[in-house]
Amino acid sequence: MRKGPLCLMLMTLSIVAPAHGEESVDGSHSTPLSLSAGSQITELQQRLKESEQQREELSKQLQNADGERESPLLARLRQENQRLKLQLKEAQAGSSIPRLLTDQQQWFVIGAAVALVALLCGIFASGASRKRRQWLN
Repeated sequence: MRKGPLCLMLMTLSIVAPAHGEESVDGSHSTPLSLSAGSQITELQQRLKESEQQREELSKQLQNADGERESPLLARLRQENQRLKLQLKEAQAGSSIPRLLTDQQQWFVIGAAVALVALLCGIFASGASRKRRQWLN
């Protein structure tokens, strides 16, 4: 339960409860208890409505303040986004040299080069003349 209505209820009970226990000495000068309690209740209800309106206004102001606080951040992020897009376009324009091979073709060429180097290393390591002598035996 919210504190506002709870406080209002406790305040109303604290005012009304002692009023029922009091007896008036002179009945001509006092107002009936039900009328004074009713007027206090209506007054409190009006104050409650006013405080609710003030709360709504303050919550709207708070939301507007949050929006204003976020707008500089949003503007900065948009500027950074535009700057990065420009950098990307410049990088793509700089690498406009047509590629001779695709990625798959590059890997194939690298593999062939490695195989050729391994073959040459094997030939030089074992020696070609030794193999000829072994075949002759």
